Amino acid sequence: MIQRIQTLWLLLSSLALFALFLFPYLGYIDLVGLGKNIYVNGVYTSVNNVPSKESSFLLMTIGAVILALFPLFIIFKFKNRKLQLSLILIQVILICLFAIWMFVNATNILALINQHIGANNIGIGFFLLPLSILFLAFAIRGIRNDEKLIKSANRLR
Repeated sequence: MIQRIQTLWLLLSSLALFALFLFPYLGYIDLVGLGKNIYVNGVYTSVNNVPSKESSFLLMTIGAVILALFPLFIIFKFKNRKLQLSLILIQVILICLFAIWMFVNATNILALINQHIGANNIGIGFFLLPLSILFLAFAIRGIRNDEKLIKSANRLR
């Protein structure tokens, strides 16, 4: 059913992935001294506390939108729990690949200005991916509990 607890977990996973557009996944200061933030949709420079887009990442933006919409698609596959479980595992793999893509993109941008990623440069956006995976793990647990409940109800019949 659509009003089960795994629906809430999948919705939270989707919201965490949509939050990638709100929070930068890397912040750095360039050689001129301007603070820059890297989001999934581009690099933003902060001049006089006014953010301006310096460059955009169209493919990464499309990938983030598809990645964020996928848990919403999984919600509506509630009648086939085995398919739901396999789609969630595919989503986890896609999130891991997207994290690698974000890391490679960040190192390429920082290589252009000869900087290295430090622990103080990582933004909130990079921690949203593991949070989304955690929500997906809770959804898997909810689906498995539903499966156990249905199997026990079938035994009673």
